[in-house]
Amino acid sequence: MNHANFIVDEVTEDRVVIIDIGPWDRYPTVTNQAEYVVAWLVLSGKLTPGRRLFYHDSEGELGELLVSWPEGKFAGFAPAPVEPVS
Repeated sequence: MNHANFIVDEVTEDRVVIIDIGPWDRYPTVTNQAEYVVAWLVLSGKLTPGRRLFYHDSEGELGELLVSWPEGKFAGFAPAPVEPVS
């Protein structure tokens, strides 16, 4: 099975921003594989406690993947923040 195909666009002290790049006829979306995406980012060391995870979904819309700590597990979705994120 293929996994979501995304790129890491930005990593700062307080956030990680990723972009879902598809193509979605070959790969599931980040939204549909949020658990996998969070796990991969945690294992890679890019997503750590204190960093929020924002994503540009398959439609280009900005949203947030919520993460529970200390487990480092996907915990839900949130709407895009009001302040701009890359």
